[in-house]
Parts: sequence; structure tokens; C-alpha cells
Amino acid sequence: MTWFKFGDAALSDARNLMLAGNWWIDALRGVLAILFGIGAFVLPGATILALVAVFAAFAILDGALSIAQAVRGARRQERWALLLLNGLVGIAIGVAAAIWPDISILAFVFIMAAWALMSGAVMLGTAICLKTSHGRWLLILGAIVSILYGGLLFVSPFLGALVLTWWIGAHALVLGVI
Repeated sequence: MTWFKFGDAALSDARNLMLAGNWWIDALRGVLAILFGIGAFVLPGATILALVAVFAAFAILDGALSIAQAVRGARRQERWALLLLNGLVGIAIGVAAAIWPDISILAFVFIMAAWALMSGAVMLGTAICLKTSHGRWLLILGAIVSILYGGLLFVSPFLGALVLTWWIGAHALVLGVI
């Protein structure tokens, strides 16, 4: 695969010419990212609801496609039950996210909180088993930060959703400016 050759001067020149010839696409992407980032800071509620709406649409479409695979599998006498179950669950979750976006946001934040707490606990357990010369303090620091983050998300989930939206906006702003 020639896409991954880094030492080829002709290939490097071709890449540079392609990027230079399409500069306006990168500029447009940057402007759109900046606008999205500003929108995430100015209208964080609308931004997080839009993300939930996109997720809901994806889950419904993914479920429908899984059901289509199940039907095709059943016609060919193949195993299809899990595909059907996956499709039905996907559609149900997508519809639930569309009907109850606040609960969907809350569930997402709680999942992130649980993940942060569990990963922090695992990091702490791992750090205890390490020798001090192997960066134990960094792992302990990371564990403490992760546990604190998870705890804060559980205590104040809607503030956590707001901050998550701001992080997404900040990421878009930085990428847009770069």
C-alpha cells in the first residue's frame, strides 16, 4: 500500500499538491468547526440535545439494518435471532432517546461516571502492585483524578453534561483554528 510510504519524495509532493489545491476545503472545515464550537458554548443545551437526536437516529437506523440482516439470514436458513434482537433493542433505544432526551443525557453521564470510577479503582489497584521506580505515583495520580471525576459526575450529572458539551465545543474550536 503506497499510502503509508513516508520516504517517497514523489508521493510526498503529490500529497502536498493535493492539499494545496484543496485549501478551501480545510478552511471551510475550520470555519464550520469554529461555528460548532461557539454554538456549543453559547447553546450547550441545544448542542447536547442535538447530539442525543443524532444518536437516536443512528440507533433506529442501525436497528432497522440489523433487522434487515436478520430477515435475509432467515431466508437463507442461517442464524438470525440475535440480529433480530439487536435490531429491536437498537430501535427501542433510539426511540427512547428521541422521546426522553433528558433521561438519555443523564444515562450517558452516569455511564461515564461509572466508567471513570471503575477505571480509577483498577488504576489504583494496579499502582499498589507496582514498584515505586516504575511510575507508581503517576498511576496513583491518574486514579485519584479518575475517581474524583466519576464521583463529581454522580453528584452533579447535569453539570457534567454541560461540561462535556463545553469540552466538545473547545475541541471543535481548537481544531477549527488549527
